[in-house]
Amino acid sequence: MAEYSIELSYNNHEVFFQIPVLPEEIEIEGAGNGETHDVAGLGEINVIKAPSLKEISFSGVFPADMSNAIQSAGFDSPASFIQRIEDWMNKKRPIRFIYVSNSLKINIPVSIEDFNYKEVGGAVGDWEYDISLKEFVFYAAKKVVFAKKATATSAKKTATKTEPKRADERTKPKTVTVKSGDTLFIIAKKNLGDGAKYKEIQKLNGITDAQVKKLKVGTIIKLPG
Repeated sequence: MAEYSIELSYNNHEVFFQIPVLPEEIEIEGAGNGETHDVAGLGEINVIKAPSLKEISFSGVFPADMSNAIQSAGFDSPASFIQRIEDWMNKKRPIRFIYVSNSLKINIPVSIEDFNYKEVGGAVGDWEYDISLKEFVFYAAKKVVFAKKATATSAKKTATKTEPKRADERTKPKTVTVKSGDTLFIIAKKNLGDGAKYKEIQKLNGITDAQVKKLKVGTIIKLPG
C-alpha cells in the first residue's frame, strides 16, 4: 500500500481494491451517546454511554484512463469499480474499510449506506461518485430457553422434596411394664400420685375386673396423658 491509501475489501479479503484516485478529503464522524438528566440536589448530569457507530464519507472519481491511477488487479475501468460496489450492496453483507496514512490507521468492518455516481468529462468517460459507510458490529442471536412453568402437581412434588419433615408434636402416652406384685392401684399411686385413679388406667387399657385382680407380669400398661 502507498503511504496514503484507502482500500475496500469483501469476505476476508477475498475481493478487494484500492481507491484509484485518492479523494482530497475524507470525513469520519464519531459522536458520544451520553444522556442528560436533571437530578434533585445535583442539577444537570451527563450519563456517558458507548459511543455511536462511526460514519465515513468521501467523494472521488473512477477514471477511464487508469495509467496514472492506483492499480488493483481486476479493476481496469470505472464500470469494474461501480459494479463491484453495487454487488456488495446487493449481498447485504459488511465490507472492510482500511485507511492508512502517515498519522492514522483505520481498519473496521462497515456497511455501504449510500453510493451515488455520475458520468462526467464527456467522451473521456470518467465517473464521479459519493459513498457513505457506517461502522458495522458483528452480532448473533442467542437462543433463549424459558423455564417450564411449574404446575400444581410439580410444585407439590418439589415442596415434598425440599421441605423438611415436620416433627411429630403429638403427646405420646406413657407406659409402664407390670412387675411382680404390681396392682393397678400401686401403678396409679406411683405414676399418677393417686391410687384412686386406677379406674382411669383400667378403662384406658380395657382391663376387665377379673384381670384387675391378677395382672400378668410383663404386660405393658398405658397411663393417662
